[in-house]
Amino acid sequence: MISPPSAARSASAAASATGGAVEWRIEDRPIPYLDAVAAMESRAAAIHAGEAPEQVWLLEHPPLYTAGTSADPSDLLSHDLPVFQTGRGGQYTYHGPGQRIAYVMLDLKRRGPDVRRYVCDLEDWVIRALTSFNVKGERRDGRVGIWVDRGAGREDKIAAIGVRIRRWVTFHGVSINVEPDLSHFQGVIPCGISDPNLGVTSLVDLGLPVTMADLDVALMQSFDEVFGEHRTVETQSNNRT
Repeated sequence: MISPPSAARSASAAASATGGAVEWRIEDRPIPYLDAVAAMESRAAAIHAGEAPEQVWLLEHPPLYTAGTSADPSDLLSHDLPVFQTGRGGQYTYHGPGQRIAYVMLDLKRRGPDVRRYVCDLEDWVIRALTSFNVKGERRDGRVGIWVDRGAGREDKIAAIGVRIRRWVTFHGVSINVEPDLSHFQGVIPCGISDPNLGVTSLVDLGLPVTMADLDVALMQSFDEVFGEHRTVETQSNNRT
């Protein structure tokens, strides 16, 4: 089971976790997928009830595949890893160590009930964070996620987006490849895209020695640029059972 978050790590983020505060929770080991879903659903319900602040939860998962609501069973090419059906939008994707998952639980009823704008904001957030490492992440019409132009007609996906909204509270979110095992993406047709000129990359695959902590800093710095002037309080979970 997941333990409650412990003391705050940053003196610069000492705002109270009330009202408009956004809490950041950062895990120090991979979290089982079903545990994460249960925790997200519980937190989203508490946010809706006004019993907890909004939260951005940064974590990793053990190696696994997830199937979104639009997943085609024929896109699952390997059964070597666990497969989880999930209520988020999208198709098949891989999650595993070296990939930063950002589960975002925000109250859109308070911020503005506009799903299209919210997805666009998630994309902007990832693009701004990648800019910190001189990576130009881009949208592509008809293709979900954030892409990097590799030249010679090749483009690789560096970040995936899949969201779910219940009673105007968001959950699930984005995944950004820092240094995952890219060979695991070969077990699915990621997001249903089989074009040989479209692949998957990571920050380290691009030749950048970026750590998970580096990306976390970039995500926290760019969050308010996109999602507004919301106070933040940072917490860390030690996840001891």
